Amino acid sequence: MSIRFAAPKGAIRNRMAASRARLSRLRPANDNAPPAIASGDAALAAALRHFAAHGMAAAERALEQAEQARIQNDAQSFAWWVAICGQLDRQMARRISQSAP
Repeated sequence: MSIRFAAPKGAIRNRMAASRARLSRLRPANDNAPPAIASGDAALAAALRHFAAHGMAAAERALEQAEQARIQNDAQSFAWWVAICGQLDRQMARRISQSAP
């Protein structure tokens, strides 16, 4: 006995409204949330160099640098290292930026 698969009769309609469908294409489906840490191409390039130097421990090293900058009250360096950490591990960067005074 053979099995035949056929499309249902009648028009197949999209159940999602057109405006909602357009909004769903603005963000990739695998993103949980927009990045909390703003960073650009310079931070990405620095994060890649940092990863090349430190390997899998690069995010922890960037976190240590950010904490050191916070201890020294260097807000610009702190933001830079948080951005690099955010490129490597978004959750870790979010935690340290939330704990910042």
